[in-house]
Amino acid sequence: MPVELALPAVAAPGEPVRPVVVDTNVALDLLIFGDPRTAPLRQLLAEGRLAWIATQVMRDELERVLAYPHIAERMDFYRVDAPRVLAAFDAGARLVPVAPKVAYVCKDADDQKFIDLAAQHRAILLSKDKAVLCMRKRLMTLDTQVATALVLEPVLEPVLDPMPQPVRGTEPATAA
Repeated sequence: MPVELALPAVAAPGEPVRPVVVDTNVALDLLIFGDPRTAPLRQLLAEGRLAWIATQVMRDELERVLAYPHIAERMDFYRVDAPRVLAAFDAGARLVPVAPKVAYVCKDADDQKFIDLAAQHRAILLSKDKAVLCMRKRLMTLDTQVATALVLEPVLEPVLDPMPQPVRGTEPATAA
């Protein structure tokens, strides 16, 4: 179930940097597979509008997943290896301490760490896991937005009418 979070394509003046927590599957899409749905995330991270936060436990999970045979096979296809992926993770994510447990418990215990960290930092949480996505409304009460992907909304300039309309009662008089 895709859940997109729309963010403005252009930063508002004085816009604060927002923390983002990226689950392992989205990290694989971002760091290995080049999934086009991660392009807005990549752009916002590069622009410094989002700050990827993670814990050592999350990094360890990524390292473990990279050794799975089906992932290793895909890395071979994309001509990337685990040390390179982990170096990209290290360059892109800022490690922070493990967050305390929040009141809302995820059905998938492996995903709780992402929820806890996002809630503690009032971050955007990017995940494709159904157990996480079904918690969206509850996590919003903790100022945490959950989505499968980000989309950038173009900033629309106000449309100015090139021909101003006369105001009623002020139409120019016409000669009879």
